[in-house]
Formats: sequence, structure tokens, C-alpha cells
Amino acid sequence: MNTYGAATHQHTNGRALDAALQRAGFYPLLVSDVVNDALDGREPLSHLVHLETHFDRTEVHRHITVLVLTHDMLVITHVDDQQLDEAGEQMVAQVSTESVPVAQIRSVVLSYLYSQPQNYKPSDPVRELTLSIAWSGGQRLDLGPAGCADPQCDADHGYSGTIAQEDIALRISAEADGLQAVQDAKSFARALRAANTSSAAAPAVHEDVRPKLPPFGARLGRGSSRR
Repeated sequence: MNTYGAATHQHTNGRALDAALQRAGFYPLLVSDVVNDALDGREPLSHLVHLETHFDRTEVHRHITVLVLTHDMLVITHVDDQQLDEAGEQMVAQVSTESVPVAQIRSVVLSYLYSQPQNYKPSDPVRELTLSIAWSGGQRLDLGPAGCADPQCDADHGYSGTIAQEDIALRISAEADGLQAVQDAKSFARALRAANTSSAAAPAVHEDVRPKLPPFGARLGRGSSRR
């Protein structure tokens, strides 16, 4: 792709990201500014916008997670709101951002849920998809009481569980979010896997770490340090 084509493609991706934030309708101007600030001038290659709504008695809580893939970073932005009074006139938005080097990502896991698998056809849509991404080595432990095959047994069998490596997990439901949202999540996961695989396959660059003497005139000067 030539320089003009690459620039056009990047601008198109940027417009698509802005359009996705507008469709989500969750403080789109605020979220767009936060995401662009977190990108720090990088051009988006792919994105995933996921809006969730939770009901807590009489209160409605919403939060949005925006994943943006650039050529070398995965930028994660999370925004949620909270009302400070019963009338909902006083609101605050809490924002967090994280930038993860693509080369640091350890795994990208997609979990699928299909209805009526006995009647499966290639054209059948995915009912639900969970995208899990791990990069820090953090693990989630799910425990529950262990049992045995004897339904009459009341002995204590301890606990059993599973350990999953994930730093972020997004659940996208076709029923709640729409079929297109599931397809968007699959497309983003493919782009992330491709970028991560390319980064892992890139040859390592070895720097010459042998000490070098400064020029004679600079040997009495002050050295510089790199943070």
C-alpha cells in the first residue's frame, strides 16, 4: 500500500471509531477525547466498542469499554458514570486508560456459545462470544465445592475450580448487543491475533552493549542518563 493509500485507510479507521462511539451514545464527545488522548497520536488499525448497562434497584449504571489496536499498542479505555443525587442531576464520569504493547500480549481467547448444536449449520450465528486478553500474567481463580458421582454421598470433597489467564474479558451477546456486535468482536480478535503474531515473529534487535569511551574532550563532562 502506498503512502496515500495507507493514510486514507488510517483516516477511514479513525472515522469508523468516531462513528462507533456516536452509535454507542455514551458521552461520545468525552469518550472520543479520552480515547484520542490515550492513543497519543497513534493511528487506529481496528477497534471494539462495548457498552454495558446494569440495573441496581432504582438506579441505572452504564459503562463503556473501548479497545483500539494500533501498529504497536493495544489501548484500553474504560468509562463509567455515577449519579451523586437521587434525581440524577449530579453525575460524574470515572475514566481509566491502559496502553499495552502488542508484543507483551500473551494470549487472545475467544469463547463461543451456540444454540441447538445438534442442528448446527455453517450459516448459524454465534449466540454469545467472550473475548479474553491476557498480558500481565494475572490469573482468575474460580472455585466451587467438589463433588463425586455418588448422589447419596455427603462427604466433604474439598474444592475444585479452574484457573484462567485474563486481564480483560468482554462478553458480547447477540441477543443483547446484536449480531453485528458479535461479528465486530470476532474481527477485532482476528486483527489483534495477527498483530500479536507478527510482533512475536519479528527478529529481536540486539544492541551493542559494550562500553564506549566518550571523545577525549567530553571525558571530563557530565554523563547523561536514560530513564
